[in-house]
Amino acid sequence: MKIIEEKIVADVVDITCDVCDKSTSGESHTPQYGVLSAKWGYGSEHDGEHYEVHLCETCFFLTLESLRRRRLPEMLFEDDTGHWCDKKFGLIRKDDYFND
Repeated sequence: MKIIEEKIVADVVDITCDVCDKSTSGESHTPQYGVLSAKWGYGSEHDGEHYEVHLCETCFFLTLESLRRRRLPEMLFEDDTGHWCDKKFGLIRKDDYFND
């Protein structure tokens, strides 16, 4: 026997950037965004706090550039010259269109 019941399902239709408040959907109508997240645990000053910030492509790369600049004084006199300004900072994969 088939039992049918109507259900209301919530679906994400868009994600807006938490910095500039713009839609991340663009022309493809598929949200394209980055996430900055943290879950602080025992021993941390922020124990039990969870953070999640959604960023559009522009704000994500501006944030990444800011982090690169933040590294400059720390890495300036390291033996591995040029490491502090590496444009691949944070990049894990490239050209991985299908998550394979």
